[in-house]
Amino acid sequence: MVNCGLMTEKNEPVPLKSISVEVRVQDHVATVSSTLQYVNEEERPLEALFVFPLPADAAVCHFSAKIGEQEIVAEVQERETARDQYDDAVSSGQQAFLLEESKESPDVFRLSVGCLSPGQKAAVTIIYVTELAVQADHSLRFCLPAVLNPRYTPAGSAAGIVSEISSGCGSVPYTLTLSVHVSSPKPISKLESSCTLDPLVFLHSDHTQATVNLSPGHMFDRDVELFVFYQDTHQPSAIVEAGVTTAPSGSLMRHPVVMISLYPEFPEEITQGEFIFVMDRSGSMGYTRIESAKDTLLLLLKSLPMGCYFNIYGFGSEFESFYPQSVEYNQDTVDEALKRVKEMRSDMGGTEILEPLKHIYSQPCMPTHPRQLFIFTDGGVENTKEVLDLVKHHAHSHRCFSFGIGEGASTALITGMAREGSGHAQFITGTDRMQPKVMQSLRFALQSIVVNISVDWTLPDGITVDTLSPPINMLYQGQRSLIYAQLKGKSSGGSEGTVTVKYSLKDQPVTNQLHFCLRPTEETGLALHRLAARTLIRSLEQKERDGGSKLESIRCRIVKLSVQTGVSSVHTAFIAINKDCRQTVKGPLLQRRVPTRG
Repeated sequence: MVNCGLMTEKNEPVPLKSISVEVRVQDHVATVSSTLQYVNEEERPLEALFVFPLPADAAVCHFSAKIGEQEIVAEVQERETARDQYDDAVSSGQQAFLLEESKESPDVFRLSVGCLSPGQKAAVTIIYVTELAVQADHSLRFCLPAVLNPRYTPAGSAAGIVSEISSGCGSVPYTLTLSVHVSSPKPISKLESSCTLDPLVFLHSDHTQATVNLSPGHMFDRDVELFVFYQDTHQPSAIVEAGVTTAPSGSLMRHPVVMISLYPEFPEEITQGEFIFVMDRSGSMGYTRIESAKDTLLLLLKSLPMGCYFNIYGFGSEFESFYPQSVEYNQDTVDEALKRVKEMRSDMGGTEILEPLKHIYSQPCMPTHPRQLFIFTDGGVENTKEVLDLVKHHAHSHRCFSFGIGEGASTALITGMAREGSGHAQFITGTDRMQPKVMQSLRFALQSIVVNISVDWTLPDGITVDTLSPPINMLYQGQRSLIYAQLKGKSSGGSEGTVTVKYSLKDQPVTNQLHFCLRPTEETGLALHRLAARTLIRSLEQKERDGGSKLESIRCRIVKLSVQTGVSSVHTAFIAINKDCRQTVKGPLLQRRVPTRG
């Protein structure tokens, strides 16, 4: 381990000194505010570049900079326009700040802090909203990504923001503080973490509010995972959030938004299947990650039902499989497979995940054994969106269950493959929670496929609904499904709505219903509007990637929605310029890249 102190690998001072994070959890939604403290300790004006991770499903909704007592709140603008403004400001000696999302992977952002004069300090604040995923033990998982692993760029690919991720050094020269405030209508039973926490403090005797802090000394050697346990198990719910009366008429921010949480219940039936296990054996996996992935795979192999079929692939720069085609699961085949898995090493080069997937998808499926893919990877790829498009294209015949292995696994790739492949995602960062996670994914994979899913709304006269979420393409026993929708108009009488979800399971029709109050219920700020905007933006970005004749129209709609709601997209960026400050810049601006722990 090399301690870099306050210097980069090139012995240059690092302008980022500290990161302070405040998290407010309301039931299963978290609002996260991160403040990054910069200071220029050099003798010339400075530009600092920092590439860092955020959760892939986060709605980034605020960006501001404070210099001395002056605060500049950023605007969302079309990406190229924002970049031009930033370049013009910096070249003319103005302080400017630019925050943009990677085009290759939505869990990577680049922050540019331009033209800090010698000795000057700046505090940059980024706020985002995210849903908390339900775990196998019914806890809610919040993850603050603190590790950003380098991403492998396949030959011939264009380099982007993701390619700027460096391996960093043994430790990073900035500190992290984290405080968490949890509130819920349900009592909080406990909080657990992968990192050391100070004692939990309850603010009320009914245990509906609590605070906790991360203990000092976090080394950025792991993501900060927090698990929130409520006393009651999760129930279907609806939260209505009021709109902004001053927002433009017809815009998403103007009218109320409802977030529906469904937990479908139906009998569990075990079906036979074909299980294809795809193991990342690239060099980035290293000893710790490959051993964790092997432990996960061994547990799955031992738990498969007799009579199913299976095969195991390993991939890196190339790929190989245990068998030319899947074999029947019996004592002899499983014993041989267990032995060969134990011999696996991370010795196959780069992370070329597309080719093995293309090969698997080209193999004929068994009519009576639905094919399930189980993919184990640290997600160290740059061509994330290309992989997700391939998985989506074959989702009708292949369900995809993904396992993010180790610290800093790409949330964009892991959650994206499960979403597009109608499966489920898990993150394995240690041995503590591995078994319940593995068994939950296997239980979902053995469940019969739910088909013909439809969502119907019953609302009072005068109220209309626009569903903002894409159609539901998967339902699993007891697993949460979210629906965002916009409510428009005025009720002529009733104050209650009903959402009905219908589907077929083994040719049997099933109906789940939820009644909800149309009046805004809780004080959630605009968190639900921003999550709804994020959901709609991601759907439009997917439509754009699918191609067609209306690409420019879709792009314009994304930009308009992003600017109106203040939520980032691949076609927009946050830009802030301090127009009151101008200094003469002689010669090229010093540029410093802030190392990220990898």
